[in-house]
Amino acid sequence: MALYDPFPVDDDCLSTETFSQETVYRLMGEELRIEQLFGANLGVAAPVWEAALHLCCYFEDQSVEFRGRRVIELGAGTGVVGILAARLGAEVTVTDLPLALPQLQANVSANVPPAGWPSAPPAVLPLCWGEDHLAFPSDWDLVLCADIVYLPETYPLLVETLAHLCKNGAVVYLSSKMRREHRTQSFYEEHLRSRFDVELVLRDDNQNNNIYCASKRAEE
Repeated sequence: MALYDPFPVDDDCLSTETFSQETVYRLMGEELRIEQLFGANLGVAAPVWEAALHLCCYFEDQSVEFRGRRVIELGAGTGVVGILAARLGAEVTVTDLPLALPQLQANVSANVPPAGWPSAPPAVLPLCWGEDHLAFPSDWDLVLCADIVYLPETYPLLVETLAHLCKNGAVVYLSSKMRREHRTQSFYEEHLRSRFDVELVLRDDNQNNNIYCASKRAEE
């Protein structure tokens, strides 16, 4: 049993009632309708975080090609990043802890393109870092992570999970709000660098958001 709360409730998400909010996002030529379910014990999994939108905008600016690529998203929350990749032709698996999966599945179902998914429909699966990651393959092209670095207790587990998923050369993109109280910088400078080559590819000073690209070093 985990000794930490994987879904700490952000103060902005506190509510005595459960309510949903649908927002339309236009990203990389796609229109996504994303529902955010608040007051349902989802805590940080409920909203679309700015880091996810920063990552999507980075992909657009860099003309990242998704068609035909195998993609997995960790801590997907609302699923906006993974759903966008699937709409653009990737074969996508979106993952999170079981509590977040109903919202995630609902958003996948709400965003089926009019002509159907260009590849397979996104798979929605539970994944607890450091526990059941070995049940997943290692043949991904891209691993996507948006604002999932916020609990120092999970940092070694996240690195272990990423190392397994990237055994065969997957590239990891991570977008993070750089929160001093969560020691986010230490994850990138100490934990991730212990097994990955890490590059800061975009810094947004106004939003205090960094985007990193990482690739696993060959085992000695």
